[in-house]
Amino acid sequence: MNAPSTIDSTSTPDARTKHVSPRAAAERALETTKDTAREAVRRTAEGIEANPLAVLVGGVALGVLAGAVIPRTEQEGKLLRPVGKRLTDTAAGAAQAAREAGKAELDALGLNREAARDQVGKLLDGVVKALSSAGSAAAAKASAK
Repeated sequence: MNAPSTIDSTSTPDARTKHVSPRAAAERALETTKDTAREAVRRTAEGIEANPLAVLVGGVALGVLAGAVIPRTEQEGKLLRPVGKRLTDTAAGAAQAAREAGKAELDALGLNREAARDQVGKLLDGVVKALSSAGSAAAAKASAK
C-alpha cells in the first residue's frame, strides 16, 4: 500500500499567499491599482472619442449645476445681469426663428394642421373599414360551421 503523502505547506498556493511579506503585498496592490487606473483612463478616452457630443452636453450640465449650487455675489450679479439678459433675448429670438422656419418648411411640404387632420381622418376610416370587414368575415365563418 502507498504511504500517506506529506504535503509541503510552502508548495500550495494558499500557503504561499499566507507567507507574503507586507511589503510585497503592498507592491502587488499598488501595481493592481495602477493597472486599474490605466484601464479606466483608456476606457474614458475611448468613450470621449466615440461620443464627444455626450461629453459636451455632460460638461454643460455640470457647469449649470455648479452655477446653480455656488452662490452669486452681488458684484457678479451687477456684472453678469446685462450678459444674461442679452443671452436670454438672443436665445428667445433664435427659438422663435427656428419655430417659424420649421413651420414654413412643413407648410411647403403640405404638412400643416389641416392636412394632418385629413390624414388622420382617412386613417381612421381605413381602420374602421378593416375592422368591419374582419368582423363580417368572422361572422360568416362562424355561421358556416
